[in-house]
Amino acid sequence: MSENQTPEITPKPINNTFSRRFGLTVTGIGFFLFLLGSVPQLFGLDNSEAVGFVQVGVFTIGLLVLCLGGTITLNSLWPKHWRSLAADIGLRVAWSGWVLAGVSGMADLLGLGTSPLAAGFIYFGFWQARGVIIGEVVIFIGFLMMIPYKRDFPPAPSESDLRAEDQANISISLEN
Repeated sequence: MSENQTPEITPKPINNTFSRRFGLTVTGIGFFLFLLGSVPQLFGLDNSEAVGFVQVGVFTIGLLVLCLGGTITLNSLWPKHWRSLAADIGLRVAWSGWVLAGVSGMADLLGLGTSPLAAGFIYFGFWQARGVIIGEVVIFIGFLMMIPYKRDFPPAPSESDLRAEDQANISISLEN
């Protein structure tokens, strides 16, 4: 190889099979909990006409577990040493969507809803349902931002590169 040629760098394939499987399993459990809380009729568990605190709590926890599993799965698609700025922003957008959905779902319990807490029961109303739906859409947008659309990742830095970078950042000052 002559001095003018640069060696070709081939990207290292990503093999995070365990992380992907674990993340998808957690996502499936979260989806089951979310369905259990939001549509208990599917499982023959609907005993009341209104949406109560336990039901709202179960679908909020289900959405939390679903978000956690989606984050683990989508993070496993990226190499350990590199993730794009859009993916980092998408991570924050997705979790902000969960906060929006959680606060909207628990608004009466937090004292922000249409039914004050002293009324005796928690009412899941029209605006709370819309807030949860908007939070879910924000989670979806965040997850879309976390998907790696290009497959050519820069190679991982070697240990000699890291040591040379650390040595370049060392400054020695001699004071009398």
